[in-house]
Amino acid sequence: MAAEGPRSLFALSAAAVSCSMGALEQDVWALPGHLLRGLLPLLSVFRLERAEDAARRAGLSTQPIWRKLWDDVMKTRPPNSENITCWRKKFLETFFSNVLHGVLDISSDWRLNDRHFSPLLHSSPHVSQLTLCNMLQGAVELAAEHNQKVLENLASSLQILKFQHLLSSDQSIRHSLVLLLHRLIHHGSVNQVSMYSWPVPDTVLLVLILSMSAGYWRSGNALAYHSSPCGLCREEEKAQSQESAQERAERSCYDEREHRDGENQKGSPRAPEEADACLNSALSRPRSPLQNQACEEGSSKVTCDPVGFQWGQSCCISSQLSCRSALRKTRRRLKPAAGKKRRCLRRSRELYADPEDLYDFVFTVAREDNSGLLDRNSAAERENADNWTSSSSGSPCTGQAGCKRRGSAGIFSLKAACRFRSVSTLELFSIPLTGETCRTLSNLLSSWVSLENLVLSYNGLGDNIFCILSGLRALSRHSDCHLRVVRISDVFSHMPCMELVRCILSAFPQLHTLSVSFDLKNQLEGNRPEGNPSCSEVEIPESCLEQLDIRFPREPLHTKFLLPVLKASKSLQQLSLDSATLPCSQELGLLLEALKECNPSLKKLSFHDVNLAEHQKEVLLLLQDPVLQEITFSFCRLFESSTTEFLSEIINTVKRNSSLKSLKLPGNRLGNHRLVALADIFSEDSSSALCQLDVSSNCIKPDGLLEFTKKLEGHIQQRGGQIQFTHLRLFQNWLDQDAETAQEALQRLKAVCSVVNDSWDSSQAFADYISVM
Repeated sequence: MAAEGPRSLFALSAAAVSCSMGALEQDVWALPGHLLRGLLPLLSVFRLERAEDAARRAGLSTQPIWRKLWDDVMKTRPPNSENITCWRKKFLETFFSNVLHGVLDISSDWRLNDRHFSPLLHSSPHVSQLTLCNMLQGAVELAAEHNQKVLENLASSLQILKFQHLLSSDQSIRHSLVLLLHRLIHHGSVNQVSMYSWPVPDTVLLVLILSMSAGYWRSGNALAYHSSPCGLCREEEKAQSQESAQERAERSCYDEREHRDGENQKGSPRAPEEADACLNSALSRPRSPLQNQACEEGSSKVTCDPVGFQWGQSCCISSQLSCRSALRKTRRRLKPAAGKKRRCLRRSRELYADPEDLYDFVFTVAREDNSGLLDRNSAAERENADNWTSSSSGSPCTGQAGCKRRGSAGIFSLKAACRFRSVSTLELFSIPLTGETCRTLSNLLSSWVSLENLVLSYNGLGDNIFCILSGLRALSRHSDCHLRVVRISDVFSHMPCMELVRCILSAFPQLHTLSVSFDLKNQLEGNRPEGNPSCSEVEIPESCLEQLDIRFPREPLHTKFLLPVLKASKSLQQLSLDSATLPCSQELGLLLEALKECNPSLKKLSFHDVNLAEHQKEVLLLLQDPVLQEITFSFCRLFESSTTEFLSEIINTVKRNSSLKSLKLPGNRLGNHRLVALADIFSEDSSSALCQLDVSSNCIKPDGLLEFTKKLEGHIQQRGGQIQFTHLRLFQNWLDQDAETAQEALQRLKAVCSVVNDSWDSSQAFADYISVM
């Protein structure tokens, strides 16, 4: 109890100081730096935030205070804490999320209990990444009327929106989500939408998120739940309406001038002043009763229920478009006004079904015979967009994954939707995609020109991969397509890895990064729809590819299939080959020759789980390459059957290479004696520029690490401290077998370089290994 007394007294005095700041702020922020430094730790979060500018002017950093706040309030170790550059932002962003989801009680700490402090409102400007989960309680809270200002702040600051472990939700929750997405994406700055771990996705909710991320919105149906229109939409419509009125006035002036010039061909042309007067007159001229009638007929029957924001009212975009269309046609032909009314009503019935039917919003079925998967201007273009058979060989979306099947509930009608701003990054992790959702995603991808990064990871695509490829192929035909990164990974591959690589690269030569990764080979691989040649037969145009990652499902690595990709990728800088088998000893040599000939810019080369035990010559050739800066041999069995001479050759080769910066050798059974030998890379006669060394998972024990450290210290002393070695990675080694020796080795190493290790339990790992044998 005695210990609690001073602490409570300190908290009381600090709270008193914080509460009195309101009246004294102007004078307090003018205090000398040494006095302000003593005051900052006594402030509440609200006052500390307001003191940032004053502290900066005084040359003071508040980072230690925000870090202590994290430790006291969050009581957890943040992930990647060594990479956090601004603890203020980190604290406020995490604080916002925890308060939103109800996992943090602001009464738990006096620094959070300020009557001027609104947790969500004052922390929202610092939130650049937000995760919504479970029943979307956070979306409901943010869409509430009392959080209008919070939502406005998020619209400006939020860049990444994540959904994790979602559950099925009712219609009212979906409407709140629609409102939130419309504000944050369509009228905000969110650039990335990611979805994680959704084993049984709610199809309606999934496609709703996808379609709104792509910028599509059925305003008439989706938001009928909300009574007030979106004020931001009104501002855009008003600007468009004014522009359209000006265009009408200009055309009216032009028609009137042509009429007068026709009556008097010998007359002189109008002066500019007279033309301006005509334009102003047309803009201010009241509309005729017939024009007003046409406008009313074009909009009165259209459901007008866009987003229900409370800060403005507007007419929906569709009604405005119908109104302007009616005005244009009425001006041209005044007699068929009744026909225009019938056409407008018919179009209204086509575009807007029952306003309460959200399912119809998400899964609109094409009702016309000439409306297929894509909204194209001609049937020929639609047919070309659905097939790979023209310039790229893949497969059309038919059969089980058939995008062409009309009337399916999975097709989202682009024709009946308004188009808004869309995100540039879409990520789907561990979310099973059915045929219907794949067809919808393919439909959205076909015109998602703002998309720059697409990540599809463990979605159980199967033969639906052809449907996704069909949408991507259609997207590639857009001249303003921005797609630069594609990453596809799954358990089973439905087509060979190299064929998928060539399909994507032939359609998108402008890609910078392509990653294809599969765990297992599907026994039904190759049963693709008939009538389409293999992608391996298609010529690949010269590409902009800079990074290529391929994880084979235990497939043989045939250089003849990879060679066309390498030849087309002159700008390739990173290549990673994972889990490939070499069918013969010559394949690796052919690959190295191809890399040297075709990819002079290659800087990083990685092999993972590729048996290189019998390829010592090729390994040495790679290590002496004068261009490569980073080489990775991960779990490649380098020393499985090697001799002492091979290790010496590796060391001498690296010592002579002045371009290699990073060497990663995890999982190669180095052991203690080989690790100690590697210290000679930094000997006095070495010209190596090696900065990073990774020896994780190599059965290294504490005594071997200590001996390596002593030898390294000796080499550094001989070189007068001139050494470029900066990073050593030691994950998953046997350092727990002698904690005292390991601690001594690590302390001495940290005086030389940055050491990254973990508290790995080697005995438990060995027991797990035995249990699965």
